[in-house]
Amino acid sequence: MSFDPEQLRARVVALEIEHRDLDEAIARLTDLPNRDDLLLTRMKKRKLQLKDQILQLKMLLVPDIPA
Repeated sequence: MSFDPEQLRARVVALEIEHRDLDEAIARLTDLPNRDDLLLTRMKKRKLQLKDQILQLKMLLVPDIPA
């Protein structure tokens, strides 16, 4: 599989920004007295998906270490 490390790094940065923004939105929504629990659940699920994608991309950027 061929990939451009710079493109991967840029994608990681974009996903990290989205993850951080989502974290802030979840915090604000959690503080509301009449919050939408379904929306909150969906946002938390998306945040976990982002975290997984970030970790997968970061693993692609780490060079293989011979055994």
